[in-house]
Amino acid sequence: MQVLDAARKWAAAGHRFALITVARTWGSAPRPPGAWMILRDDGQVQGSVSGGCIEDDLIRRAASGEFTGSAPRLLRYGVTADEAHRFGLPCGGTLELVLEPAPDVGLLEHLAQRIGTGQLVTRRVDLATGVVSLQGGSAGDSQQWDGQMLVTLHGPAWRLLIIGAGQISRYLATMAQALGYRVYICDPRSEYADGWDVPGTERISAMPDDAVTELGLDPRSAVVALTHDPKLDDLALLEALKSPAFYVGALGSQANNSKRRERLLQYFDLSQAEVDRLHGPVGLPIGSRTPPEIAVSILAEMTALKNGQYFRFTVEVPDSYACRVA
Repeated sequence: MQVLDAARKWAAAGHRFALITVARTWGSAPRPPGAWMILRDDGQVQGSVSGGCIEDDLIRRAASGEFTGSAPRLLRYGVTADEAHRFGLPCGGTLELVLEPAPDVGLLEHLAQRIGTGQLVTRRVDLATGVVSLQGGSAGDSQQWDGQMLVTLHGPAWRLLIIGAGQISRYLATMAQALGYRVYICDPRSEYADGWDVPGTERISAMPDDAVTELGLDPRSAVVALTHDPKLDDLALLEALKSPAFYVGALGSQANNSKRRERLLQYFDLSQAEVDRLHGPVGLPIGSRTPPEIAVSILAEMTALKNGQYFRFTVEVPDSYACRVA
């Protein structure tokens, strides 16, 4: 969205710009496939495709007039060991970039509008014909690149619903926003909710189960229950575990979470598979004790799941601020 916002502002101010997408990587590339960057005609940049050296070379090449015309083209960096070293690519990393010297501003505006309404959208760039198009996307879609057609998936922001407006929640909300999450807070306890003042977050005044339903969770959503009150946390979990949310976690010790799983199975309409989705104790077992450390452990586990880098084991930790898993 930062790239799209900058593109619209630059176009309105009369600037030309190129759009560059990471199409494929080999080795230890600094940025993943799908990463975006736009390069303005005066050298200003928004977004990134590497740690900096490739951006510098792209700026130099643009200033020399190399990126003219309108047809998209392929750029490669790090093909040789010497080139990888020169551009700061670790471990022999290699990048393939798709450069669009003059992207259609109207199409970018349309993409931003569709993302803003919560839609998943695929953007297709055909290097053979130069045609760029938008199509509806689905949760199962992923980036595709065959050397000629680049298909990237775009959608609404990753969302995090936090149940409980306590101290851990404050750190978690702030850190999650830095990672690009749109953060919602739900706590029906006025003694906690009335003092919530974390900038950029959105308050939901409903009960936890209604809050989960109201948000309409999707595969880009996460729910973390942090009240340490089973009456509130369980309300959120019984709805969240039935949703397509990619992460559902709850604070508490191993023993307390074992009891929670028993309650969810015995008293609520949840299957064993749904209860098994619960991450509780929440977070990676990194020895967290303080609220900011616990927030780090939670976001680390969410990030691992989000990026498909996850395996599971459990660790017994103290009741006070229990962390979990991975």
